[in-house]
Amino acid sequence: MIFRHEYRGGVWVDLEKPTPAEIRTVSLEFALSERFERELLSPTPTPLVTGTEQEALLVLHFPTQGSEEGETKSQEIDFVVGKDFILTVRYEIIAPLHHLKKLLEAQQLIEGKTQITTDVLLEILFAHLYTSMRDHINHIADHLTHVEKDMFDGHERATVRSISNISRSFLHLEAALASQEESMAHFFDTLIQRGLFGRTFVSRSERIMGERAHIARIVKTHRATTTELRETNIALVETRQNEIMRTLTIVNIIFLPLGLISWVFAMRAEGMPIIDSPHAFWIILAGMLCVAVTMIVFFIRKKWIF
Repeated sequence: MIFRHEYRGGVWVDLEKPTPAEIRTVSLEFALSERFERELLSPTPTPLVTGTEQEALLVLHFPTQGSEEGETKSQEIDFVVGKDFILTVRYEIIAPLHHLKKLLEAQQLIEGKTQITTDVLLEILFAHLYTSMRDHINHIADHLTHVEKDMFDGHERATVRSISNISRSFLHLEAALASQEESMAHFFDTLIQRGLFGRTFVSRSERIMGERAHIARIVKTHRATTTELRETNIALVETRQNEIMRTLTIVNIIFLPLGLISWVFAMRAEGMPIIDSPHAFWIILAGMLCVAVTMIVFFIRKKWIF
């Protein structure tokens, strides 16, 4: 599908799940090279930058929320930028671009065609994409806050998997942003060297790169926080396990002498005291109770229990 947005300063053509015929049509209209056309026909697994004297191609991958908790998938966007046009090619529905299209369509209905140059439009595109990424990061961070509360409310066992999923999401975000840095810098350098836009594009490209760097720092901070919380969670789980093991050990210690007493009197050997008494059972039971109470009081004084 081809979506076209024309302005007095340039045109933005957005191709969603394009067919070879649509790619061919756009390539002929904007006189794209054969290499550009080949790259646009199918997804590219890694970031890519290439250019000619008249236009430049940039392939980037933006992370977004997957269908399952903790899953982060990568969405590819191909940018072809010329002096008077921008092409974006995507192989699935990408929410930020879809939302931006609706905003621009509504603006055109109200104001008609506005004066937007290609370099301004490019900055708007990246600003919208990185705003969406920031919203995704904030959503994960909010989830981390809830997990932290649950962790300190005594649900540390249940939060182990949640923290691992959040850590994985931040790891994928950090890797995606790192892979964009070199490609974007090369892409903007190519546009500046070709002289496709005016002097103001230098500051625009710096703002775009600054936005990417700012989000990368946010992700790095959140990932460090997640790592600390995961280590704290592991410490809490280990502490709880140690408490359980200590309680079981103390219970076993208490019952060990009681078992020894019962085994001794179970031998019923000749000459064994108390056995012939009609109150032998209650005497032995009272003795065992005294031993148990004495040991429990001892452990309480040592603060090993309660």
